[in-house]
Amino acid sequence: MTTHTELPYGSWPSPVTAESLVAGVAVPLEVRVDGADVWWSEARPSEGGREQIVRRTPDGTRTDMLADGVSARTRVHEYGGDAWNVRGGVLVYANWSDQRVYRLDPGVAADAAVPVTPEPPVPHGFRYGAAEIVPAGVWGDRAWVVAVRESHAPDTVAAHGEAVNEIVAFPLDGSAAADPGGVRVLVTGPDFVSSPQVAPDGSALAWTQWNHPDMPWDATELVVAPVGTAPGGGPALGEGEVVAGGPGESVVQPTWGPDGALWFASDRRGGWWNLHRVGAGGQVEVVAPVDAEIGGPQWSLGMRVFAFLPDGRIACRLVRDGLCDLAVADPARPELAPQALVTGLTWMAEVVAGPAGGPDVVLVGAGPAEPAEPLGVSLPQPAAEAGGVAAEIDDTQPLAGGQDVDGAHALLERLRPAQEPVIGPEWVAVPEPIAFPSAGGRTAYAILYRPRHAEVQAPEGTLPPLIVSIHGGPTSMTRAMLTLNIQYWTTRGFAFVDVNYGGSTGYGRPYRELLDGAWGVVDVEDCQAAARHLADTGVVDPGKLAIRGGSAGGFTTLAALAFGDTFQAGASHFGVADLAALARDTHKFESRYLDGLVGPYPDKAGVYAERSPINHVDGIDCPLAVFQGLEDEVVPPSQAEMIVGAVRDKGLPYVYLAFEGEQHGFRKAENIIRAREAELWFYGQVFGFAPADVTEAPPGEGF
Repeated sequence: MTTHTELPYGSWPSPVTAESLVAGVAVPLEVRVDGADVWWSEARPSEGGREQIVRRTPDGTRTDMLADGVSARTRVHEYGGDAWNVRGGVLVYANWSDQRVYRLDPGVAADAAVPVTPEPPVPHGFRYGAAEIVPAGVWGDRAWVVAVRESHAPDTVAAHGEAVNEIVAFPLDGSAAADPGGVRVLVTGPDFVSSPQVAPDGSALAWTQWNHPDMPWDATELVVAPVGTAPGGGPALGEGEVVAGGPGESVVQPTWGPDGALWFASDRRGGWWNLHRVGAGGQVEVVAPVDAEIGGPQWSLGMRVFAFLPDGRIACRLVRDGLCDLAVADPARPELAPQALVTGLTWMAEVVAGPAGGPDVVLVGAGPAEPAEPLGVSLPQPAAEAGGVAAEIDDTQPLAGGQDVDGAHALLERLRPAQEPVIGPEWVAVPEPIAFPSAGGRTAYAILYRPRHAEVQAPEGTLPPLIVSIHGGPTSMTRAMLTLNIQYWTTRGFAFVDVNYGGSTGYGRPYRELLDGAWGVVDVEDCQAAARHLADTGVVDPGKLAIRGGSAGGFTTLAALAFGDTFQAGASHFGVADLAALARDTHKFESRYLDGLVGPYPDKAGVYAERSPINHVDGIDCPLAVFQGLEDEVVPPSQAEMIVGAVRDKGLPYVYLAFEGEQHGFRKAENIIRAREAELWFYGQVFGFAPADVTEAPPGEGF
């Protein structure tokens, strides 16, 4: 019988140090398949947060494709995404330093990449993403690149009052690098464009578009236009036709299928993003209807959540009840729901068809005891009987953990060596989906992680402190998976609950729309309800409740403190304090977002003032920690400085850390470490425990 040392919650020594959150960490972001090779991008905090691109050949050899210091990252919509692509071994990517697109040919040294777009008139003046390479012979003798471009050129902004988003084309050979006129505008006019997809024969272009004040999860249009070859080569676009989407419908991931039809995910069926295709005569039909999400909110460019397989089936990600499944749909049986598979994964993204001679699917996946990583997935073959799926089980292959799913087993393959685990399974707090009552009789949802330690236990009769975590967005969702960022807290004796409050994705449009006009109300109520539910059911100490969040989650954190007394501490990471300032000062993509969440500004200025925590600091009566990047264009530093100044004037204890060189979210290892240790120190001061490995006090007052 193992004897555990007895220590108070919060003071447990943990092998999950702040340094381990970033040491050797490479967070997978996006995957591509090119012939027999698999490519992915990964963020590396130890390299300043840059995004490297890795190529893996069939023999398992992995090669970093970008030169030292180069980061493949775009600033389109400020959230970026889809910054690179590859075809026939030719890599194109948006370089973070100047936002120009570069080409790297096979066999060429990484530092010999050449620009293929012109120098912008001002730094970061032209931003590109969602690039697709169209090979030579389709539109003439040269290969072309079709991409989204966001122009911040001074004359453009002066003429339109904001940046302009367009779909453009430019030669892959780099002839446009010194000639801005070599970049051809194909689509202009809508406030936003995304996901340009060229038909395999080059005869058509599909894309999505939307206009202020809608966000892409509110209302988008799917447009198709014929494409011819212009004199001298290159694309000549005809008149576009809206084939799907419109008010109350969100369309994502338009994709030309092997049947020649245009496929996409739409939430037109009952508010769930499901598979659809434009059939004969232009009729839109649902395929494999299911009360789950195949799709999601397009915060960043690029979304790959379904893929066509060589045998005609479609692999797709299903999101339901806060968890993800990999599923297979059969277009030949469109009335059947997708068949979920047993993978051991609880989160996944970037679902693409596998390489020649390799696994059927490549994705980014994670499980309850496995961090996110690029994975190959071999699917079970269809059974002989119609509509069936054969169960092929190899107990040596699935990752640790798993779900109780009634389906067939898929086999998983790691595409890069597993990182040496920081903790073994005996330490891991696994995600538990929970539902609980909230205001107005509605049900809210969350993922709970209980404190767990292999060697220490708390004194009998005591309960752990609780951290209520609020995801950003706010139209987003928490990821139920192993992340050391959560295990950092649970291995120290905290309970941790990630709340999918009303407005979150993953539960259908009606749940998402609970936040319409109610940001700062519904989210706050649901987070308070989560804390009360766990306190009332004896899971946590009702006198040690903290709330934390970043970005929109930071706003909810501040609002919960200003308009309630549920929590005894709060930590805001680059959170919104003044809604009116956000409406006036934020970037184009979110400049009208608050129209739906709060109301049109300045018409509803009174509501903005009523909901803004900065105007209600008198309601904050507990300690506060604030963390902010000084180059944040989404939530400017002035927001953090206003709330810190108000808390200081009130005489409340506080911590304030501001980081040079950080944008919206921290990417540099040293800053991630500093912020996490400061937050742990802060909770120790508030809840009266001594952290096992943090002693340095961060900047602040009152402690």
